[in-house]
Amino acid sequence: MEPEIPTDVPENEAPSPQQSMVSTGSTPIPEVHSPIHCLTIIGQVEGHIVLPPHNKTTKYEHILPMLIAIEESPEIKGFLVLLNTVGGDVEAGLAIAEMISGMTKPSVSIVLGGGHSIGVPLAVSADYSFIVPSATMTVHPIRMTGLVIGVPQTYDYFNRMQERVVNYVVDHSGIEWDTFTELMMRTGDMANDVGTILVGEEAVQCGLIDEVGSLDKALLRLKGMIKEREKEA
Repeated sequence: MEPEIPTDVPENEAPSPQQSMVSTGSTPIPEVHSPIHCLTIIGQVEGHIVLPPHNKTTKYEHILPMLIAIEESPEIKGFLVLLNTVGGDVEAGLAIAEMISGMTKPSVSIVLGGGHSIGVPLAVSADYSFIVPSATMTVHPIRMTGLVIGVPQTYDYFNRMQERVVNYVVDHSGIEWDTFTELMMRTGDMANDVGTILVGEEAVQCGLIDEVGSLDKALLRLKGMIKEREKEA
């Protein structure tokens, strides 16, 4: 008769491989000390309104302090931004994007699955951007649902907010203003909306993303940027 493996683990003690296998069905990933930090932005970017619990979200109040910690940590030399997001709150997304682009440590972003809506500014906020061949990016105007009060004023506000997004994307990527606005206002690409869906190489061809590539290329590029920064120092 095989001995019973205890699954209860004290708070200050890491679970053994056997305990982890029993409780989660998988062995734990070995801890690796790396100068590269991985920042994930997944699901929907949550802003000032708390989304339902069944939504997978990235909360901006969690990401912003994390970015400050990355910037201040002497052990972290660069960071990789993994993006698979449907978009979300515009101001929260822009806040995260501005923080990333304002950091001194080298950064590389990679779009996996999707980088839609406000995910576009997030994707171009890093020093260099990648997209995997199968990933998609949706470029569309800012939208809202619900009651609109003071239509002319609201329309003007949305125009100015849209300009903020367009200006940011154009300033942090190789795409031209006219090209981006044309993609954003295109009518023949999406069934129930205006905008454009870009797949992999298409995002690179229009200048939105720097290069098509997966994790291997992204890490290689980031490590090279870290070495260049160390030489300059």
